[in-house]
Amino acid sequence: MTRPNIVFIFSDQQRADTMGYAGDEVAITPHLDRLALEGSVFTRCLASSPVCMTTRASVMSGLQVHQHGVWAFADPGIRLGQSHVRNIQAAGYRTGVVGKTHLWRHGDGHARDHLEEMADWGFDDARETTGPSESVNTDSIYTDYLAEKGLLATHRNYLNLYLNSQRPLPWELPSSQLPTEAHLDMFIASLAEDWLHDNASESQPFYLQVNFGGPHDPWDSPPEYRRMYNADDMVPSIGAEQSGPVSPLVALLKEHAPAKLYQMSRAENQVMKVNYYAKVTLIDDCVGRVIEALESKGLMSNTWIVFSADHGEMLGDHGLLAKKNFYEGAVNVPCLFRPPGGGDSRQSRALMSHLDIVATLIDIAGAAELKKSDGRVLRPMLKGGLQDTHQPAVLSELGLPPSVYTMLRTDRYKLSIDTRSRAAIDLYDMQEDPDELHNLVNESDYQLIKSDLIENMLNPMISDLDTSAW
Repeated sequence: MTRPNIVFIFSDQQRADTMGYAGDEVAITPHLDRLALEGSVFTRCLASSPVCMTTRASVMSGLQVHQHGVWAFADPGIRLGQSHVRNIQAAGYRTGVVGKTHLWRHGDGHARDHLEEMADWGFDDARETTGPSESVNTDSIYTDYLAEKGLLATHRNYLNLYLNSQRPLPWELPSSQLPTEAHLDMFIASLAEDWLHDNASESQPFYLQVNFGGPHDPWDSPPEYRRMYNADDMVPSIGAEQSGPVSPLVALLKEHAPAKLYQMSRAENQVMKVNYYAKVTLIDDCVGRVIEALESKGLMSNTWIVFSADHGEMLGDHGLLAKKNFYEGAVNVPCLFRPPGGGDSRQSRALMSHLDIVATLIDIAGAAELKKSDGRVLRPMLKGGLQDTHQPAVLSELGLPPSVYTMLRTDRYKLSIDTRSRAAIDLYDMQEDPDELHNLVNESDYQLIKSDLIENMLNPMISDLDTSAW
């Protein structure tokens, strides 16, 4: 039997609840909705970490954050450790990546300076860009393309407006000044089309990662995407008021956030959401281009399409933007698997994480398992009836030097601790309080529950945590 191809599409900073298939009646995402109708959706997939480089290290290695140690910025040596891509490559697959990997720290220079690192990870053919903001200082094939078209100054002037100390707030940011076809994510879609043209063959299966830069800020979609949405249709974000203590993690984020964010009016909030949703729809169109490229080559009948994101986006919930916290907006990410030829539309509430996606990719390829990985293969669920139970708990971890935090999610509860002291900072009953408005960490009725979660579930899951370097 011919081994299946795999296309793993990975967006940046995309919430799990901003697609039509997720029940959002406003979102315009026909291509992702199609994949969901032909595959399996997991509605409670939690990011290994609510920050970019940390999560991406987990996705590549199959390890928890405390196991690989990339708490903030990439460790150049981690690529010499285990890699799910290298295992898939060793199983006979042609491997590639297009777009933003964020597996190295951006700075001066060109992405091609890191081709050896991409090869160490196991990629036969890497066509790498940076994310949008990083392209101000780091060159890549994308900035080469813009320079050739005479658009590089336009692009960088726009980003400098966004990045300077007087940056526009999210509801004030103008649309991209580039032609639609020159937008970063459209360029990445073109890279995917070209990669498939150059590498897809009947003689060798392929594994391709398509890593989009959006919908990460700046929410700079072309104007026609913003015109698809009406601000009055946008449901306002979850409010910032809550009962119980504010965790030191959230307090730190609010201390450094723009003051105007807390004075955001309902109208400003809705315009901000239009700008984000417009970029979600842009990503959806780019996904559609990847699907069309597969269809044009007759590959849909023998290709798994997997879609997820590195982490979410707070989008004003709890008075926050971006990530770096454990609220659902930041840690709950999309996860769908569309099998070769398509299948029945199914949905599961089973708790899972990025590590389970990685374990499943390896299983699909028939590659060697990763060592010491907590990832659990989803294929039994994908083959049979989806269940709402996969594992009792998952972790998400976050380093904000000098502090480190760990979150444990069970079917009912979400507990966050200061990892050094093991002191609990948040406890939410997700069954009774899905919006996370009532922090129960100090409530007397929940002290036994808190202790049980720490001692019997969380501590065993981080028993191999090495604190010697702290």
